[in-house]
Amino acid sequence: MTTLSERISQSVFDGSRLRVILLLDLYEGAQKEFLEAYEHMRNSVASVPGHISDQLCQSIENPSQWLITSEWESAPPFLAWVNSEEHVETVQPLHSCVRDTRSLKFNVLRETGQVFSISPEQQRKPADARASVRVGDGVVRHALTFTVKPGSEQTVAKILAGYSSPAARVDDHTRLRRTSLFMHGNRVVRAIEVQGDLMAALRHVSKQPEVRAVEEAINPYLEQDRDLDDANSARVFFTRAALPAVHHVSAEGRPPGEVNRHALFYQAKEGCGLAVARLLAQQDEQAAAHDKDPIVSSTVFHRDDIVVRLIDVSGPIADHTVLALGVQGARKTATLAKLLIDGGELPHTAAEITEGDPGVARFVTRADMQLITDRFAPEEN
Repeated sequence: MTTLSERISQSVFDGSRLRVILLLDLYEGAQKEFLEAYEHMRNSVASVPGHISDQLCQSIENPSQWLITSEWESAPPFLAWVNSEEHVETVQPLHSCVRDTRSLKFNVLRETGQVFSISPEQQRKPADARASVRVGDGVVRHALTFTVKPGSEQTVAKILAGYSSPAARVDDHTRLRRTSLFMHGNRVVRAIEVQGDLMAALRHVSKQPEVRAVEEAINPYLEQDRDLDDANSARVFFTRAALPAVHHVSAEGRPPGEVNRHALFYQAKEGCGLAVARLLAQQDEQAAAHDKDPIVSSTVFHRDDIVVRLIDVSGPIADHTVLALGVQGARKTATLAKLLIDGGELPHTAAEITEGDPGVARFVTRADMQLITDRFAPEEN
């Protein structure tokens, strides 16, 4: 039998310290410019809450290859910074001197020599629950979100639904598995699943003519201007559009019958996005412990005050609105309601909340994003 910790293949909420590794390949002769840019970035990030330390390393084999490592108290403060406008501005000087980059993020599970104390979040957990080793499924999950001009929603939906799928195979180690596109009002969310290297897959997709054509087609309707022929403009757009996966849990095995994919949009009050994402993640962990849970899998994406929960549901979502909501019990439901801009319809009483509750049903119906397209890559022979 699969344990609960093994079903949670991804989570940023276990409280363990985070080690971020940034690999850089510099243009020839750009070392001086790079060092000046690094000093600017180092001084800026040093004051970010949750940052512990960083190191700058140069390859002893190839002087053009550099490594920046940083350590953080936990993943959430790093993600809050890396997804901020401050980060976009801070790293801007690096782009003119760096040919290529690759970012890796790791939770610190074991170490020799205790330099830093265990975080308060970890201290509250039993010893055997700290820094659980994740048993991954080989899939990386990521999402992008952006808004289009009001009134253009139907046009954009038609464009996004009708594009030709790009080649799924990236290289011998990486391939696209699934792409799901949703809309909620004028907001677009594109969730992707990649087997292998996420960045390699994103670069591959951006170069495919089918994807380039659809990106060009929606350009006139975007609220944020971008020029795909300008590398910096495109980079800034996709950096701002990033909606990272912060938690994923799946049930053991796949139930018989129809499984439907839904994305629920939670608009948090200002400054409450992280609390919403954490609450949903905790509740999904508890729900996954029940073998007959109709939620086959759940992925929570979070950025700023935007939270999207992608769920695969066995059967119609209308039959499981309380479970689809993502929280169990009157107390947790009331907590969620207080954190959301549009949580007023959710029950605020101490009475037990049962399936068919009209307030929950209305909220789930409104939060359930419109599915534009859901595409699986064909199986390789």
